[in-house]
Amino acid sequence: MSTKNIEQLQAEVDHWIQHHGVRYFNALTNMAQLTEEVGEVARIIARRYGEQSEKESDKQKDLGEELADVLFVVLCLANQTGTDLQSAFDKKMAVKAQRDHDRHQSNEKLRQKPL
Repeated sequence: MSTKNIEQLQAEVDHWIQHHGVRYFNALTNMAQLTEEVGEVARIIARRYGEQSEKESDKQKDLGEELADVLFVVLCLANQTGTDLQSAFDKKMAVKAQRDHDRHQSNEKLRQKPL
C-alpha cells in the first residue's frame, strides 16, 4: 500500500479529471455531490454503529468506499478553488494541537464511556 500526502492526492485527482472526467463539475454541483456522499456515510454509521436497524440492502455497503467518495469530492473542490489542502490541513492541525490540547485533556466528559 502506498502512502501519499494530500498534495499528491490532489494531483492524482486532477490527473484523473483531466484524463477521464473531461472536466470538473462546477463548485455548486460538487458541493451538492459532497452533501450526498456525506449522507451515504451517515446512513452507514447510523445503521451499523447507531441505533437504527440496518436494512439488508445496506449491509453490503463499504464504509471505506463511501469515505473515499467524500475525500474525492473534497479534493475536487480544493483543486477547483485553488486551495492547497495540505498546507491548510497542516495549519489546522497546528492550531488544534495548541488550542485544544488542554481543553480536551481536562474535559471530564471525554474520560467517561460514551452512551
